[in-house]
Amino acid sequence: MRTVLSGLILSALTVPCFAQNVLKSEPLVLAPYEIAYVQAASCPLGKVLKVTGAIRGLHRKKICVMLSANQASLATAIP
Repeated sequence: MRTVLSGLILSALTVPCFAQNVLKSEPLVLAPYEIAYVQAASCPLGKVLKVTGAIRGLHRKKICVMLSANQASLATAIP
């Protein structure tokens, strides 16, 4: 019984880690090659902006991508 209970608790804690957070605004600081998903008006309905950080002197890579419902969760950006 303890193993089943501990397994349920462990799975409840690890499942939210698999979701991608969709931010409401683009972060000011983004590490090189770090990816952030942003709700942007420039992307069509059902798509989000995928922003990839770049090394110093290069521009960030931005592209509209579609995320499935089980991959994305809405979150707020911390300024």
